Amino acid sequence: MAFPDHTFGDPVSFADAYFEHVTKAAKTVDRDGLGNAAAILTRTHANGGIVYSCGNGGSAAIANHLVCDHCKLVQTDTGLRPRIVSLSSTVEMITAIGNDISYDEIFVYQMRSLARPGDLLITISSSGDSENIVRAAAWAKANGVPVISLCGFSGGRSADLADVSLHVRAENYGVIEDVHQSLMHILAQYLRLAHMDQDLIGSRKF
Repeated sequence: MAFPDHTFGDPVSFADAYFEHVTKAAKTVDRDGLGNAAAILTRTHANGGIVYSCGNGGSAAIANHLVCDHCKLVQTDTGLRPRIVSLSSTVEMITAIGNDISYDEIFVYQMRSLARPGDLLITISSSGDSENIVRAAAWAKANGVPVISLCGFSGGRSADLADVSLHVRAENYGVIEDVHQSLMHILAQYLRLAHMDQDLIGSRKF
């Protein structure tokens, strides 16, 4: 169901409805998929692979934030040494590729240069159908790089290409992005918890 589908008389009532939709949307995420995503991330980190993330607009911000939480936070108090690159943060490359070749190529062009089998691609796209996201996912699948897709709305082509699709069933960009951000935090904090001394947990901030 579309949200919002009417005006609200005050920000509080809108906030209450918004948070209700975020809660409902979070419950639609496949729990087995979440477990599989954690397993792939753990394997990639343990084997020294590089995790690449990418997204457009608000999803680019999540892709960049993922670098901080999955590199700095996961490394703290654990034996894991994550290697993370956001393809959305390389503004010089993005503008050169977009200007000289095509905006549709901005992520896959970087993947061709950098990625190797054993690495991992995490795509973040509310529509799941952005052409630059789809091209990167298709290349990854064809070249031995597993794909975790964070998507929304109908899931789009990236959901079909992914090894693991974390599909948020909602019809509002903000709601979908909020759940995607939460999934990013959940995976990072879970990996840290799973690999740290249990006696430290209560004395640490997450």
